[in-house]
Amino acid sequence: MGKKGVFLCVCQGTCPSFEKMNIFEVLNTLRREKLVDFVAIHPQLCATDGDVFWEVFLKGADDVDKLVVAGCDGTMQKKMFREAFEAAGFDKEKHTGVDIRNMTTEEAIEAIKKVL
Repeated sequence: MGKKGVFLCVCQGTCPSFEKMNIFEVLNTLRREKLVDFVAIHPQLCATDGDVFWEVFLKGADDVDKLVVAGCDGTMQKKMFREAFEAAGFDKEKHTGVDIRNMTTEEAIEAIKKVL
């Protein structure tokens, strides 16, 4: 069985839409409950260095069955990450985006759990 992971993309950490949320507690809860195999935080996956990140990370991701990116709108994520996923040979159907902007810590945890 493949691995399942969650990335939090936090709009540089300066976006007011993340003010009500403890991003570390979101990821720690998912880890402690053993709902995922790995977690990470990135400041802006849609930026140029985000493309580089995907290229490096996805080289070793053959055994990843589900990759959840919690941050902005999931439809927007599909558009922003399409080229990076294609370049890395990563099946875009394994990616699920979940919008957690303007949520509290608890609301974000529940939103992510729903897509896991």
